Amino acid sequence: MAVGIFDSGLGGLTVLEAVQKRLPDVEFVYLADSANAPYGVRTADDIYHLTCAAVQRLFDAGCDLVILACNTASAAALRRMQEGWIPTDKRVLGVFVPLIEALTERDWGDNSPPREVDVKHVALFATPATVSSRAFQRELAFRAIGVDVEAQACGGVVDAIEDGDMILAEALVRSHVDALKRKMPEPHAGILGCTHYPLMAETFQEALGPDVTLYSQANLVGDSLADYLERHPDKIGAGTSAYLTTGDPKRVSDRATQFLRRQIIFESA
Repeated sequence: MAVGIFDSGLGGLTVLEAVQKRLPDVEFVYLADSANAPYGVRTADDIYHLTCAAVQRLFDAGCDLVILACNTASAAALRRMQEGWIPTDKRVLGVFVPLIEALTERDWGDNSPPREVDVKHVALFATPATVSSRAFQRELAFRAIGVDVEAQACGGVVDAIEDGDMILAEALVRSHVDALKRKMPEPHAGILGCTHYPLMAETFQEALGPDVTLYSQANLVGDSLADYLERHPDKIGAGTSAYLTTGDPKRVSDRATQFLRRQIIFESA
């Protein structure tokens, strides 16, 4: 019985690890589109077509429910997929939902009018494609008013992480936080709007300062998925756990093992 988890690369492993801990009895099929990563600098059409192809591969593997553990795909492709591509017996969920639930302290099913929330100044760190989509601001506006969101496109960070160059990734994170703080000197909250970024959470926190609440998606997605599967147990599809990649399985396996500090073996998708 398997749930699909998709990311353009290895960042979604932060989500996978969290949901495995939260749901130890559920099998997961993880697919990394490493051959086409990173998505964050691609056009919306490219992201849509690549995401559809990857999700179809997970459907073919027996997954009736797929989590887009990729903010770029969630921002640039999910709404379009839901409007006309996803089969009626399948479900695809993004990672913005639990994040905005946590930030606004209201359930996603709460359809009451937008209201004021405690957090007034939010710093969003994301890929260029996620920032340009304004998907986070749009979804947040349905649920909260009076929130100032300053978005920072963090070019180069995903590439550095995927290449295993954590020294460069750290330097880039500090540079992007400095750029954000020139526009918003005192954010109340920081949003790690890419599933690669939890790997750099300590650097983000240090650069932002101890008074800024940092929201990372991995644990939030785990709790949200557990709640969803409790309400929709039929969406746990057939299949067994697997790690798939469109890239070089050995190279991706080595990088994944380095990230999670345990052996991960990827197979060719």
